[in-house]
Amino acid sequence: MSQAFVALGSNLHHPDDQVQRALDELAALPQTRLVKASSLYRTAALGVANQPHPEFPDFINAVAELDTGLAAQDLLAALLGIEAKHGRERPFANAPRVLDLDLLLYDELVLDTATLTLPHPRMHERGFVMLPLAEIAPQRRVGQHGTASALAAACADQGVQRLQAES
Repeated sequence: MSQAFVALGSNLHHPDDQVQRALDELAALPQTRLVKASSLYRTAALGVANQPHPEFPDFINAVAELDTGLAAQDLLAALLGIEAKHGRERPFANAPRVLDLDLLLYDELVLDTATLTLPHPRMHERGFVMLPLAEIAPQRRVGQHGTASALAAACADQGVQRLQAES
């Protein structure tokens, strides 16, 4: 089994429900077990020059840890299939989306192909990835960039808000 981390995000059609459904679908993948899921986090949608976009709804984000027997490319294909099932469209860069699933890390694999780069590029700079990753795997190294907890601390000023669990 391999350890994989997947980022989940949505800002359309009840984003919190989209992320929760996607977590269930990740757990149901063949040869795969959902080990942990982070809390949900709210993040402003960004537009030009990484400034908040007032016309786009906020994102709901999370990170999941999986144990999987699927190869990295097969796991990526499964993630794209889940996105498609949710109605994911890609009309333009940074467009609002029903569901976005990104394979962040897969064991210690370093890969750069036309379809998959691991670790996920720029993940270490993104609070909406690093804060939920640090919640569930604080000591996980992100390539040569450092631990999830250290990288999350460096992203703390990005306006990412952890949501309280419903009681």
